[in-house]
Amino acid sequence: MSRLAQLRGLIQALFPERHLYLRSGGEMKGVVLSPARQMIFAAIALGLLVWFATSSIAILVGAFTQSRSDEELAQMQARSERWVADREARLNSAVAQLNASGASLGGLAESIEKRHAALALLLTDLRGEPGAMAALAPALKGAPNPEADPIERIAAVQANQERLVGAAEDYARTRADRLRLAFRLAGLAPSGYASAAASGGPLLEARDPRALAAVLDVDERFAGRIQKAAENLSAANALSETAQGLPFAQPATGARKTSSFGVRFDPFTGRPAFHSGLDFVSGFGSPILSTAPGVVSYAGLRSGYGKTVEVDHGRGFKTRYAHLSAISVTPGQRIAVGQRVGALGNTGRSTGPHLHYEIWLNGRAVNPHRFIRAGEHVQQASPQAG
Repeated sequence: MSRLAQLRGLIQALFPERHLYLRSGGEMKGVVLSPARQMIFAAIALGLLVWFATSSIAILVGAFTQSRSDEELAQMQARSERWVADREARLNSAVAQLNASGASLGGLAESIEKRHAALALLLTDLRGEPGAMAALAPALKGAPNPEADPIERIAAVQANQERLVGAAEDYARTRADRLRLAFRLAGLAPSGYASAAASGGPLLEARDPRALAAVLDVDERFAGRIQKAAENLSAANALSETAQGLPFAQPATGARKTSSFGVRFDPFTGRPAFHSGLDFVSGFGSPILSTAPGVVSYAGLRSGYGKTVEVDHGRGFKTRYAHLSAISVTPGQRIAVGQRVGALGNTGRSTGPHLHYEIWLNGRAVNPHRFIRAGEHVQQASPQAG
């Protein structure tokens, strides 16, 4: 109530009752302006003022926007004129060069065909890859008809070139990416195992695409695509060759994995303990296979492991096959991937017939499951005969 009284007092102070006296024809008339009327007149005046201000701002904004639109239109027109002038200049230059050299359209087509033949020769290594022919087959079309219109010959050869380079890029990149993924799944850095040497001979060893473009007589963009495909193919070949020497294969065909790598409850003590490998269950006496080529570094009994075979694969990699019922190799023997090293058994600290499989890298046990998963990707990336 006090606030209402204060508000009423403020209104009366701002709009007190006023009396206007108008004299007309010798008569005096009085007009009473009550606070309510004064407030109505003030509201009307305020509304007119707001409308006037809004209209003025809208006019100013419209004028500014129109000016800016005109400026942008002028800039676009200027760019368009420059683009047209540039294209006209290039066309005039090309026509002048063609007239100066006296080359005919048929001669130009013959030159492009020779360039296509040189490109095919440079991709010999890629086409010779097992499985690459299937990827390149859609792009390896026959030569254009020499009796066809020169323009048709040029268009056909250019299309063949684009298809060939595109197929080579896809094949090399896909194979290299799959192998890089396999190495990452195994916890290995692909860059440490890929050779830096380029594929395709000395022409593709150049790091400057401009030099390669000059040798091949193609534009720099086209030369860069050739070089990138060759680099991917070189990396894929290096990774594939390295993968053949790493323990990516399965140690027991058709076996079932029962215990994982890492901390688990020890089956004898019931307390948490670190399990440094994988356990595989299969039939007693099932063949145990080497997961990579190497040299047998140990074959005999080990405490807790029972009958054990250890193989040194180089590059810091070793594999261990434990709890065997029989050993099929001798120390110092060189073995191949997939070669039998023993038979599944129950020797040593074991609760039943199974294989205990370990992978060691630079003296440290690593998770074999990651290498088995990587091996599946290596098999997908391995080229099949085309």
